[in-house]
Amino acid sequence: MKTIDWKFSTLALIAGMFVFTSCSNNDDDPVIEEPDNSVLQGSIVSDLTLKSGNTYTLNGEFLVKEGATLNIEPGVKIVAQYDDRVDYILVEQGAKINALGTASAPIIMTSSKEEPGAWGGIHICGRAHTNAEGGKGSSEIGGATYGGSNDADNSGVLKYVRVEYTGYAFDEEHEANGMTFYGVGNGTIIENCEAYHGSDDGFEFFGGSVNVKNMVVVNCSDDSFDWTEGRNGKGENLVAYQESASTLGYDCDCLIEADNNENNYSATPVSHPVLKNLILVGNGGSKQGIRLRRGTEVEITSAKVSGKGKAVAVESAETENALLNGKSKLIHVSISGTLDSKEGIYTNEAFVAAGNETEQSFSYTSLSDIAKECTWMNGWIK
Repeated sequence: MKTIDWKFSTLALIAGMFVFTSCSNNDDDPVIEEPDNSVLQGSIVSDLTLKSGNTYTLNGEFLVKEGATLNIEPGVKIVAQYDDRVDYILVEQGAKINALGTASAPIIMTSSKEEPGAWGGIHICGRAHTNAEGGKGSSEIGGATYGGSNDADNSGVLKYVRVEYTGYAFDEEHEANGMTFYGVGNGTIIENCEAYHGSDDGFEFFGGSVNVKNMVVVNCSDDSFDWTEGRNGKGENLVAYQESASTLGYDCDCLIEADNNENNYSATPVSHPVLKNLILVGNGGSKQGIRLRRGTEVEITSAKVSGKGKAVAVESAETENALLNGKSKLIHVSISGTLDSKEGIYTNEAFVAAGNETEQSFSYTSLSDIAKECTWMNGWIK
């Protein structure tokens, strides 16, 4: 396992060779093309563009500072170098990342060591709300400030981006998700993103109001989707798939784990995301499919959940009462088992009475089975 090197360095763009070409008939007037191979490390304080088709090496922390924008063109590949440095990308408050892949040329962020836990993923800090004490927080990775009162804050665009083999363990309490959104506002666009084979969560939200669409998590050993600290915003077309434990060698955790605030279940603003069109397939074991707890509220419309010991579990009085009184809503949710109620307030009987279905059978034996139903996945999912 890596050891942490927190040494702060500047951006290095290292190329083995510059290629000279001419754009005119004058051979004495060469044009220097951008090098194909560059190293990303340290920080940027002004805009930087990673050019289409190129491969870049991520070596250590890479910070996008306030006022700077990291632009990433279609087809870019970023490879985290597995060595004695901790590799991650952190976009600070007031900075932006514009990663604009396409279905035919997605942006891929991976590791030289193709194993879960190899690098630290992407972390974006915004100025939208969090219900953390004082309305501010510090990112688990990098210690950057997040939070504020601007729910329309804009941290950029992520489209057709895949992160692979994330989940680096900084210590026993801090592992890196595929993508982590800290107080990210709804001026930010997050669409068509995949977290693949990570050893922590796929996508985690600390507060914020960012909307997400067409999100896929494959074989992340902790939670596929996770929210806390007053998360709201919308989510549409969410897929989580976990291969069998016999194939992976481990039993993954929840497909969705949802909190309001672990220290204060009644903290405001209360987590209340609005989600629709979910297919969540687990790899067995005693863990939960959708785990709603610690005061979270939610609205989920049209979901299929299978492959977990507890397909849907509700665990705190605040969360269960919100479901019972209609503040939270589960609508057209079909599950392979029954709803498990820790407090006995919102029961399986209440779940069924609301028009949901239990003890259902589903035929999703592979990710391709889900893709047949979710055609928006075709062409860019691994």
